[in-house]
Amino acid sequence: MNRKILIVEDDVSTASYLAKGLTEAGYAVETCGDGRDGLFLASEGIFDLIVADRMLPGLDGLAMVSAVRAAGIVTPVLILSALAAVDHRVDGLKAGADDYLCKPFSFAELSARVEALVRRSDRLASDPQKTKLSVGDLEIDLLSRVVSRGGHTIPLGAREFNLLEFLARHAGQVVTRTMMLEKIWNYHFDPGSNVVDVHIGRLRRKLEDGFPTPILHTVRGAGYRLAVEG
Repeated sequence: MNRKILIVEDDVSTASYLAKGLTEAGYAVETCGDGRDGLFLASEGIFDLIVADRMLPGLDGLAMVSAVRAAGIVTPVLILSALAAVDHRVDGLKAGADDYLCKPFSFAELSARVEALVRRSDRLASDPQKTKLSVGDLEIDLLSRVVSRGGHTIPLGAREFNLLEFLARHAGQVVTRTMMLEKIWNYHFDPGSNVVDVHIGRLRRKLEDGFPTPILHTVRGAGYRLAVEG
């Protein structure tokens, strides 16, 4: 069965180039050139991947991705943008994108990233045993992206959810800052910021405030561990 990809790109030549290449690679492709139209189509939940430009008419690409995530849609998103600074990439990932590719790009690299994102989505959908994670009284529903502890729902942003999922998949183990930078922010270098620590601090407050026991622990000099201790 052909995987369906939505391309949201206002530059006609770029959209045509992407659609042609991905169609030849065996994907079923639909395109639109406006962020509002992209949000409408993405909300149908029929696509296996969304490839979206960052600067779009009607609705900015990051705003579109944020709205998609706020609607509970978990379709992987690959952002394309000529804005290549570290802060630009961080903003894209914080908005809820799963990957960020800077223009100009090679089609070979784009194709490899598309395949990786589609495989990740397929693995999640095909293995119902992995659609939910739990650590003590903490429950994570990977399909609905709902988190609860002790029966109380905990609202999380897209980046916080991805970070918690990664920690939960390594429950009881020490997860280093480098591991989180690579897996959550797609950095294979240290950008020299405290982005990990800031997100961990916010996540910890949401997971622990009002609850009797801590669950997200700092391992001094090493990283963090999600676990029930004591």
